Amino acid sequence: MTRIVGRFAHPTALNAARRARDLAWLADDPEIDVLVVGGGITGAGIALDAASRGLRTVLVERADLAHGTSRWSSKLVHGGLRYLASGQLAIAHESAAERHLLMTRIAPHLTRPLAQVLPLYAPGHVARGAYIGVGYALGDGLRRVVGTPDAVLSHPAAIDRDTVLRLTPAVRSELLRGGVRGWDGQLFDDARLVIAVARTAAGFGARVLTRVEAVRVHGDGAVLRDALTGTEVTVRARAVLNAGGVWAGELQSDVHLRPSRGTHLVVETSRLGGADAALTVPVAGSRSRFVFTVPAPHGRTYIGLTDVPADGPLPDVPQATDAEIDMLLDTVNAVLADPLRRSDVVGTFAGLRPLLTAGHEQHTETSDLSRRHAILESADGVLTVVGGKLTTYRRMAQDGVDAAIARRFARGEAPASRTASLPLVGAWPRARSAEISAAPRLVRRYGAEAPFVAALADGPAAARGVTAQELRWGVLVEGALTADDLLDRRTRLGLVAEDRAASMDAAEAALDS
Repeated sequence: MTRIVGRFAHPTALNAARRARDLAWLADDPEIDVLVVGGGITGAGIALDAASRGLRTVLVERADLAHGTSRWSSKLVHGGLRYLASGQLAIAHESAAERHLLMTRIAPHLTRPLAQVLPLYAPGHVARGAYIGVGYALGDGLRRVVGTPDAVLSHPAAIDRDTVLRLTPAVRSELLRGGVRGWDGQLFDDARLVIAVARTAAGFGARVLTRVEAVRVHGDGAVLRDALTGTEVTVRARAVLNAGGVWAGELQSDVHLRPSRGTHLVVETSRLGGADAALTVPVAGSRSRFVFTVPAPHGRTYIGLTDVPADGPLPDVPQATDAEIDMLLDTVNAVLADPLRRSDVVGTFAGLRPLLTAGHEQHTETSDLSRRHAILESADGVLTVVGGKLTTYRRMAQDGVDAAIARRFARGEAPASRTASLPLVGAWPRARSAEISAAPRLVRRYGAEAPFVAALADGPAAARGVTAQELRWGVLVEGALTADDLLDRRTRLGLVAEDRAASMDAAEAALDS
């Protein structure tokens, strides 16, 4: 794969054969610089930051890349508008700055500008429009402060009734007086971002090992177990970073989190008039919470999201509750001409946010808890990187590695972070995507690597137009080891039961070919 991504010193492909080689290497030479536990966006980001500084880096994940919260986001690259409204200026600025990097340098091929339309109905439309307009204007000011050009994200603006109906055709027209259109970033797929970051880390020499569990961890290393064979290896590391997300407390008992569940619905985009813009609807009784629709792959749209405490044991795959489904439907139906029914919901997904909390915050609403991130050092020396959100993963990773270097390395032994200027595998300027010789849908998913995907041998196709080449690429290059890896995290067909059933044979064929 070096021929595809020539700027890397190591291959970027992740697959079963490389996994076996890396495990054998680790057993022969278990002395490393950095061990990262957790294969979500935070762990992948840490691995990339450390490896790109020249540190001998190993990432272990007990399941698959993006197996947890990182695949259950709203697929947005937030600019921090909500944090401005609550006075969290530092987080708002950090969000806008990281959005800028993702959309212009790091992953322009995996992101795009997304119009957000809030329809305004009489009575009260003037006051609500003014209130929303001020918020959007503040967010736009932040965009300009961090240097995001108008060509990437446009100015927010008031729009007339006809424009609202053109952009969001499913809204009801009676009493509609116009609307406000803002702009934010959208990810094509959050799981694909995780995989791209992990593969880029591999290109800098990181060993990325899925189905490997850290069974015992301390500040100087860990005992690792291969879940496929049961083989254990003891690793000695100069620094150990816990990137377990909402499960971080299971690895380090002195890490205290208050999980929050964010639920989304999956509906056919045709039920929303084929809209390619996000419809934004205020939650009844709140001035700062909204439900929004997000256009998604495979002709689907996501509707989200909730923010409720997730008490009790932590499930591997959180489930939407009936109350959350009803709340989301009731909110969005307030502006639809033909309200959505339960039968229109073809799937749901829910993710658990790892929110930091102190003792006095135990009874605070989770929607009011800060989205800040923190680096926590346990008594045995393990560093836990926790909190934050997907948009700011790069900065979280940088801060985590900086903390590890400050504590465990000699002054000047490791260089500063490079990740603010490192494009991910496949990165290509969005404005030049037509120069890539491949189908547009492949370019949107794989960027500059799309022609190499298209050149793979043909075979059984999956549902919703997903080709055999895409499935095979997931096995050869993106580290998929099982059919679930392909359907749930490489293509997202697993979100809808019918798509999963229709695609299982094709996924198994890709694994066997």
